[in-house]
Amino acid sequence: MALKRGLSGVGVQRNRSSGSRLPIAILVFFSVLAPLGFLVGRGLYISDQNSIQSDSSKQNVDWRERLALQSIKSLLTKEVIDVVTSSTADLGPLSLDSFRKGNLSASWKVIGVEASVEDNATSQSNQKATDFKQETSQVKEGKVLDDDHSHDTPAKTLRRQLREKRREKRAAELVQQDAEATVKLENAAIERSKAVDSAVLGKYNIWRKENENDNSDSTVRLMRDQIIMAKVYVSIAKMKNKLELLQELQIRLKESQRALGESTADADLPRSASEKIKAMGQVLSKAREQLYDCKLVTGKLRAMLQIAEEQVRSLKKQSTFLSQLAAKTIPNAIHCLSMRLTIEYYLLPLEKRKFPRSENLENPNLYHYALFSDNVLAASVVVNSTILNAKDPSKHVFHLVTDKLNFGAMNMWFLLNPPGKATIHVENVDEFKWLNSSYCPVLRQLETSAMKEYYFKADHPTTSGSSNLKYRNPKYLSMLNHLRFYLPQVYPKLDKILFLDDDIVVQKDLTGLWSVDLHGKVNGAVETCGESFHRFDKYLNFSNPHISRNFDPNACGWAYGMNIFDLKEWKKKDITGIYHKWQNMNEDRVLWKLGTLPPGLITFYGLTHPLEKSWHVLGLGYNPSVDRREIDRAAVIHYNGNMKPWLELAMTKYRPYWAKYIKYDHPYLRSCNLSE
Repeated sequence: MALKRGLSGVGVQRNRSSGSRLPIAILVFFSVLAPLGFLVGRGLYISDQNSIQSDSSKQNVDWRERLALQSIKSLLTKEVIDVVTSSTADLGPLSLDSFRKGNLSASWKVIGVEASVEDNATSQSNQKATDFKQETSQVKEGKVLDDDHSHDTPAKTLRRQLREKRREKRAAELVQQDAEATVKLENAAIERSKAVDSAVLGKYNIWRKENENDNSDSTVRLMRDQIIMAKVYVSIAKMKNKLELLQELQIRLKESQRALGESTADADLPRSASEKIKAMGQVLSKAREQLYDCKLVTGKLRAMLQIAEEQVRSLKKQSTFLSQLAAKTIPNAIHCLSMRLTIEYYLLPLEKRKFPRSENLENPNLYHYALFSDNVLAASVVVNSTILNAKDPSKHVFHLVTDKLNFGAMNMWFLLNPPGKATIHVENVDEFKWLNSSYCPVLRQLETSAMKEYYFKADHPTTSGSSNLKYRNPKYLSMLNHLRFYLPQVYPKLDKILFLDDDIVVQKDLTGLWSVDLHGKVNGAVETCGESFHRFDKYLNFSNPHISRNFDPNACGWAYGMNIFDLKEWKKKDITGIYHKWQNMNEDRVLWKLGTLPPGLITFYGLTHPLEKSWHVLGLGYNPSVDRREIDRAAVIHYNGNMKPWLELAMTKYRPYWAKYIKYDHPYLRSCNLSE
């Protein structure tokens, strides 16, 4: 019992002792292990936060790198970017840390880094540079393989290719936008430059003439503009009874007009012109403040413009008339020559007034020329130039016809200056008794009152053709101009004859024209039509049914001045009768205006054979751009137009061709002051 109690007591005691140790263990756990666990957990939390932050920073770095690469791609080619990528593959992506650590190049130095670190960076950068050079050389040789993406799956490769295409497309869009912006800026700059008044900029170097202002009359134009505006304000000032301003405007207007005078360039203006401009500008400013009314000023300017246009039309009409008159008027020196020769001729005895070799006049085997002229000097040039360029002058015969006034002078000139071995004969058109008004329609029409009114009252508003003063030339009153339609009647025993105007120069032998086959035609002439000019519709009135039914408006025109006529065919086809028929129909001038070319085109319609253009070159009397090579190659050159070579208004570059056949040292020419 006692033993049991003892054992039981010991067990109770052990149970008590074990029960007392459990709270102690729990207390120790919470006092020691719990803080330790807290510290460990906090450390783990901080490390997680650091890893998260590093990941986010890496993401930020990756975003910046991608943005930088996109910018670099627009500047560098794909091959260069691949080389840089491959050379830094083992270093990881490029970042500022690489530069701070000195991993790229030994030339990058970071202040404050130890020497050992610098040496290490230098050695690493040298190694990388060596690798970069080797790979670059391999790229140039075409031996580099794209190992970076050799293990990519097809999906990754496709995504990479899509990304590259998007980058290239974006780069192209940016380049296009940049180009468009550049073009817009250039266009804007051009427009701004146009708005700048270059006259205000002046010269950047006064010693360089090429930089001078091309507008040498800018000041003159300014003064004229001021005068115009002053006249406008003078009229308005009178209307509004501004007497003081009116007087001031009139004073400045007279001063400016006197200063301007006849000046056409700034160099012609007096030194006081700038002061006059300034004074006029002040008065005009004052007038603008007091008188300016947009409607009134516009109305006055319009009225002044209409008056100026009327004056221009009137002066142009007058100038046309005077130019036509000057072209057909004989200069004083030539008139003097004609009068002196006439006096000398009628002082000669009758036996000395005859030309030699009169038996050649009707010989059909010789070369015959018809020349109708009232100008002694012009006729002498035609004869002299023909003879001097002829192979055998003895076979050439000249038939000259002139009027009563110049008959003595023409005879006397060729008696004093015979054409060598050639034959010459001069006749008076007034002695052709068969050429009268009963036979010739033109003579009959010239005697009518309507024709006299047309010629001698040229400004009559009801006369047809009053707008064209060319056809009112006095030459149309002379039968010398219409005698060309009566060649078989004048020379009945000849078979062929070459008709020449008196404003031509012969430069080559013309005998070849007699051997030209006219193919049964009557007239051999050089055509003058171009693409749209010198055709029948220019000369004839195709609104008239007689013209429109019988002729083609696009038919080619030809030239008088050098024409070879087959007089046998002329007689067969009754050319003179055709001419009479149409001349009678044109009595009221509804088919054509006056002249000989329109009836010639009608009379020889379908009966003209075209000659080579080198036989006859025209235009030296009106066209300043005739090809010099064509002139030199031509057999005959023609001064058709108003600028005849014997007039002062002749074109100087063409005049020597004519003047070289005149002997200006001839005593008769010197006595009448005829010179080159």
